[in-house]
Amino acid sequence: MLNRVAVLSDIHGVLPALEAVLAEPEVSAADRIVLTGDITAGPQPTQVLDLLVSLGDRIVWISGNADRELLEYRCGQRDSIPDPIAPWAAEQLREDHLDLLGQLPRSLSLPVRGLGKVLFCHATPRDDEEVVLVDSRLDRWREVFSELDDDVRTVVCGHTHMPFVRLAHGRLVINPGSIGMPYGRAGAHWALLGPGVELRSTTFDTEAAITQVTQNSSYPEIAEWADYFLHARATDADALEAFAPRDGRSDAP
Repeated sequence: MLNRVAVLSDIHGVLPALEAVLAEPEVSAADRIVLTGDITAGPQPTQVLDLLVSLGDRIVWISGNADRELLEYRCGQRDSIPDPIAPWAAEQLREDHLDLLGQLPRSLSLPVRGLGKVLFCHATPRDDEEVVLVDSRLDRWREVFSELDDDVRTVVCGHTHMPFVRLAHGRLVINPGSIGMPYGRAGAHWALLGPGVELRSTTFDTEAAITQVTQNSSYPEIAEWADYFLHARATDADALEAFAPRDGRSDAP
């Protein structure tokens, strides 16, 4: 049984945001650091992977849809990726990075004190691209949880870059938000589990981070990318409006 677990999701290759969170005392002291996917698709993919690998067995890895897409692109299984930075990021990865991404599970379970058997995934337990939101209807939650064992009472997911905690059919659902591409408010967002749930936000020098990322990355549009995402210029309202049709709701615009 793990006493404390730090959950980091949607790092998206932003090294200074990741470094700021890893420096948090609660993260340093956690029994495990669980990554719930979309680790690499961003401006500093190799640096982020190398740092995480250096932390050894404390890191628990889960693949996200963006990680899968980068791997598929490099392996010739797809010709394009919707995210403009992703093809560039895919080309930066070394063979050892590709081997690592190819071995990552889509989900896994860990016992956490106070929360029991916790299932960690990227989007939903059954799919790495499905969308569920804080206000998703209960029928939608029943649908995405349909294949779960009854003893899974807590589910941790990422994918939508907006933190929330809610109950759905008796299960506690946690989204830690995004480390590197937050929607709604700036900062690196993560979660601390055990025995309860804490949604945390780590502040860092945004302008210094933008400068570091811009100087360090060879992505052609890096200045615009860093300004937009590190300043969290996409609001939560923007994100909810964009995601709503993929949530299956009939009243979506």
